Amino acid sequence: MKKLNEEELLLQLQKLKGWEYIDGAIETTFEFKNFKETFSIMTRIAFECEAQNHHPDWSNVYNTLNIRLNTHDAGGVTEKDFKLAESIEEIIESE
Repeated sequence: MKKLNEEELLLQLQKLKGWEYIDGAIETTFEFKNFKETFSIMTRIAFECEAQNHHPDWSNVYNTLNIRLNTHDAGGVTEKDFKLAESIEEIIESE
């Protein structure tokens, strides 16, 4: 998978509310009601990551989830990252 150039990347970012391009990756932060809700959504996201064979750099503190996506093999952001970001958004919206 090829790394997206800046123009392609910015065009794709317009489709994702709340996501930003920072230091070679796209990232966002979500806040939930409590830790249990956050961890439940993380579990759903984890199953989707496995299905797509693409795994985020992420962290969780209580009700906050930080997600950072890039494709290490390509050395930057690819379509694969945007596909996973869109899937993550669908999971969040379904809750």
